[in-house]
Amino acid sequence: MKLRRLLGLDIAREKYAFSKDAAVGHISARKVADSWVKTTCGYCSVGCGMLLGVRDGRVVTSRGDPNHPVNRGKLCPKGLAEHYVLEAEKRAQYPLLRGKDGLARVSWGEAIGTMAREFQRVAEQYGPQAVGVISTGQLVTEEFYTLGKLVQLGLTTSNYDGNTTLCMSTAVAGYKRSFGSDGPPGTYEDMTKADVVLLIGANIAENHPILCQHLEANRPKTLIVVDPRVTKTAMMADIYLPVRPRSDLALLNGIAHILIRDGLIDREYIQRHTNGFDELSAFLEKYEPEYVSSLTGLSTELLHKVAHLYGTAKAGFIGWTMGVNHSSKGTETVNAINNLALLTGNVGRAGGSPFSITGQCNAMGTRETGFTSGLPGYRKFESAEDREEVARIWGVPAERIPMQRGLAYPDIISAVFRREIRALWIIATNPLVSFPNIDVLKQALGGLEFLVVQDGFHPTPTTEIAHLVLPAAIWGEKEGTYTNSERRVSKVNAAVQPPGEALSDFEIFLRLARELGCYDELFPGWERPADAFEEWKRISEGRLCDYSGITYEALEELGGIQWPFPKDSDSPASAVRRLYTNGSFQTADGRAQLYCVDWTPFPEQPSEKFPLVLNTGRTVEHWHTRTKTGAIPILEQLSPRAWLEMNPVDAKGLSLRPHDLVDVVSSRGRVRGVELRVTEVIAPGQVFVPFHFAEWNINEVTQDIFDPISREPNYKQCAVRVEKMPIAPP
Repeated sequence: MKLRRLLGLDIAREKYAFSKDAAVGHISARKVADSWVKTTCGYCSVGCGMLLGVRDGRVVTSRGDPNHPVNRGKLCPKGLAEHYVLEAEKRAQYPLLRGKDGLARVSWGEAIGTMAREFQRVAEQYGPQAVGVISTGQLVTEEFYTLGKLVQLGLTTSNYDGNTTLCMSTAVAGYKRSFGSDGPPGTYEDMTKADVVLLIGANIAENHPILCQHLEANRPKTLIVVDPRVTKTAMMADIYLPVRPRSDLALLNGIAHILIRDGLIDREYIQRHTNGFDELSAFLEKYEPEYVSSLTGLSTELLHKVAHLYGTAKAGFIGWTMGVNHSSKGTETVNAINNLALLTGNVGRAGGSPFSITGQCNAMGTRETGFTSGLPGYRKFESAEDREEVARIWGVPAERIPMQRGLAYPDIISAVFRREIRALWIIATNPLVSFPNIDVLKQALGGLEFLVVQDGFHPTPTTEIAHLVLPAAIWGEKEGTYTNSERRVSKVNAAVQPPGEALSDFEIFLRLARELGCYDELFPGWERPADAFEEWKRISEGRLCDYSGITYEALEELGGIQWPFPKDSDSPASAVRRLYTNGSFQTADGRAQLYCVDWTPFPEQPSEKFPLVLNTGRTVEHWHTRTKTGAIPILEQLSPRAWLEMNPVDAKGLSLRPHDLVDVVSSRGRVRGVELRVTEVIAPGQVFVPFHFAEWNINEVTQDIFDPISREPNYKQCAVRVEKMPIAPP
């Protein structure tokens, strides 16, 4: 009975059939597919190829595509259960408009007409910048490209950003500062070729588990994991560095100090391809091993060992995720990572790369095309040449192209709070769970004159407060492309129709463009995502992220192509591609920049009132705000509620026992009734809570402090106390 409930099946009534696929064996008769549709997973940025089994017009099963170069047939638990989300109970099916009695169903014509009129009213009354848009990292690239044009040239507001600022803007800013452009230089293959793999704040075993097969394929390597918490990835390590919270920047500077002092650097590469070495060398003198040891808690012997392992490696790979990015010093920490790679020549080398492991399935797609923090094709708002080039391709006056980016995500929320932005359009994201210091966000959104939420699900905490809800198709119901962390473009295909009257985001954008009267100018003749893809190929041609040689047909055949792939490429589409292999970077002089970045303590230190340091993260069963995975019975039952990890020393001091229900309290709020796990995977003085759960929303207590360069939130390292919950929750 329990298994039946987990799977959402009535097993007693099932008939079984034998699959001809020996790898599958006996399966339920109703899960034997009539046909299979190739697509790409819609969760994280790994970009796994999938096959969706369709029977009687429904997706009944999913499996890994054995021919896809990323995953070779493997899927994580989320991917294996992903097809269940298509028939989840809380799918948004009809446009809903708020009236005196709450949200009520309306036609698409009324929904889009009301949206256009309200946005135009606000723009006329307060100016175009009084309209804001917050997007996502989960649309297809063709939709991101369409949305960017619609917002910037149709709505004529530049206050447009995505929730990728909450996870990946730090990596973007760090790459731009060091190399002159966004774009991870390396590939997954580098993990199989590196002598040393250094992972910093990257729990890939739970957050990107398919990447572990690339590590496992490289048995001779030395794996070094840097993390305050003994994660499942740390348990895989040859060397685990249990650094103190937010001391990773000090560690990186300390390693660079030893590399320079002991002559473990590539002086020829530095001289030919970088700027700033003399300044960096002088700056790093104070980061002696004894000083770094006092900051990180690591022994000087361990610091020397790690530095020499990396410095003597033929190829050294450094990967990172949110443990680095979620910080007010995140961009500078990325620059310190890039410094190590540049000092040793580990850029563009097989096995050697500073590699940002991206968060969402198509965060790379929006970074390249989205028209938020830069012009499409990694162009700069500030460059007259770039603006003129884009305007010429689009056939619009260059004066219509913004000369600078608009507000970033957190600054859009601040502008809403100050009532400078009066209308807001939120697309495929759930900020009432994901944004830090939720109370401030609630106050801000409550003052809007018009809030549109476009999502595949309703109700969610964010759709429930909207004036207008637009039901959108999700993964499995629409066509386009995703680009993964290694710059591999893969095809996304529709296996079934969306429920009710839900439409693809692409179709919603075109309908609004028609209502605003800008369709013929911005999207002439567009009917399908392929129309947007073909124009994007022309925009990207000749740029670092060149898609011009990629076709839908080739993507279907190969399972993904890495950019840059120009249309006149003389290398096969299946070839592995790295950036900066010739040492030439996207800067004015073609040289990379070494940065002097100083360690400072994290902003909110523990105190007598709040003595513990909170860390947040993810678990393998769930995705972000759990809108999708929380609707899948097997994943929900595997991880049904939030928990708090605490060291036995702290638990004893607070007279707490395993499975107690506890409150997490900061100066900003309180999260009630979290289940306690007493474990030594967390160090004394620290606690950990996953952030997926709206019911125990840990962002009630996190800080609204942001990286001054990237504007990414400092989700981690806030000061809290833990109290036993006085009464059980209802």
